[in-house]
Amino acid sequence: MESIWSYSADSRHAEGQDLAGCDVVADDGTIGHVDRQAEHFGMPHLVVDTGVWVFGRSVLVPVGVVRAIDLEARTVTLSCTRAEVKAAPRFETDRETMERDYLASVGDYYHRLPPRESSAT
Repeated sequence: MESIWSYSADSRHAEGQDLAGCDVVADDGTIGHVDRQAEHFGMPHLVVDTGVWVFGRSVLVPVGVVRAIDLEARTVTLSCTRAEVKAAPRFETDRETMERDYLASVGDYYHRLPPRESSAT
């Protein structure tokens, strides 16, 4: 499951990149934008503001779900669907990003999703 907490080699991630403000796109459409990046307990993740799509709440996405980063277009593409993101363990407060059990449950959820073919981006 460790790979869920690491950017894939072909994601075009570079150390120190600021992804805040980038649009986040799932296989079937936009889910919101990166509000912030965080890493607690060696579990780097993105907090994504979904706007009105999921009733104004944010979601937490492990960086291993990132398929591609395009800084020129300011987009982060995920390897899952909007429904899969919406069904992830609910993110309520920033405190949860510092709770090992919560992060582990999010990582376990995304790790169990069926693998997807990479698409050209």
